[in-house]
Amino acid sequence: MGDLVDVTTLAATLIGVGGTLGGTLGGAVLSQRVTREQNRRADRERAEDRHDRTQETRRDLYARLNTAARAYRAAARDAVWAAERGESVEPIILDTAKEAWSEQYSLAQMALPKDVHQIVATLNLALGVGYSVVKQLPGSPDPDDSRRRAKNWFSGPLSDGVYLLEVALRHDLGVEVEPDFEHTRTRMLAALDNDRRSLERLLASERARPIRSI
Repeated sequence: MGDLVDVTTLAATLIGVGGTLGGTLGGAVLSQRVTREQNRRADRERAEDRHDRTQETRRDLYARLNTAARAYRAAARDAVWAAERGESVEPIILDTAKEAWSEQYSLAQMALPKDVHQIVATLNLALGVGYSVVKQLPGSPDPDDSRRRAKNWFSGPLSDGVYLLEVALRHDLGVEVEPDFEHTRTRMLAALDNDRRSLERLLASERARPIRSI
């Protein structure tokens, strides 16, 4: 009878110890799961925070780039209109706008996605040609024709180029998504590049033209 009691006591003790160990181990596993979930949640929050900061930085950069492009085009266009009215053109306004664009263009180059960079680089060349158009107005052999050409450039191809930049930036930020944007982008970019090359050739031929002696 004593042996039976001892066996029963031992079994109860073992069950109690097993239950305690099992509870302890189960609690430890549950604690580890909670910790892992908390770490994963913290990682997600940090990743979202980094993404938000990156997007905010990109939005600020894009806003400055777009503003600088518009200001540069407007300053050059205003200079053409002033020349047409026979008013003196203050070169510092156009030069300041040019420098502001150049600064934003330099800052943006390393941060732009490939497709956006292609648009910005093409627009940079087009703006540069526009600057040359304005600078060559005073010495043009045909002032009326040169002013007409300049106005067409700033209200046509270059205006389209600035618009394309704005749409591309909004598209890249996910603010404005157009299903056929890739086709539109390719078409408008090619047109701007072709028009810019044609204008460059025309300006070069005028510079090479000999000045008539009186």
